[in-house]
Amino acid sequence: MSQYNHILVAIDLSDEADDVLDKAKSLAETYQARLTLVHVVEPLSVAYGSDIPLDLTTLQDEITQQARERISRLADSIHLDKGEQHVVYGRPEREVHRIAEESDVDLIVVGSHGRHGLALILGSTSTSILHGACCDVLAVRVGKSNNHN
Repeated sequence: MSQYNHILVAIDLSDEADDVLDKAKSLAETYQARLTLVHVVEPLSVAYGSDIPLDLTTLQDEITQQARERISRLADSIHLDKGEQHVVYGRPEREVHRIAEESDVDLIVVGSHGRHGLALILGSTSTSILHGACCDVLAVRVGKSNNHN
């Protein structure tokens, strides 16, 4: 395995985010690598269709603010500087790839629910991040099947 110098951990705001972040922090310590944390807020129009006859700006702003607060708490729990925390707006796979390329990341860490069947065929965020990544990607298994610790 090669030496990693900069690890980007892409997390959602689920309860499993802590597990993914712990794994990334452990890897960063092992490799004495820089660790950067990112959460991508998807536009509500993407998540719920663009035909909604509402102005979603206020709701979108509130979601983004809540994400910033949660990311800040997670980063504080592992003593990560503000400069290494990013809450960005857009499509997760595009934004994670962009940050990875711009920041010379050599490992992206994401959570994966290990979906099978139709969910696997249709894809997931972690699968989308894997495809087209400029570096190694580690999918950390999270969810119900991870309870055998």
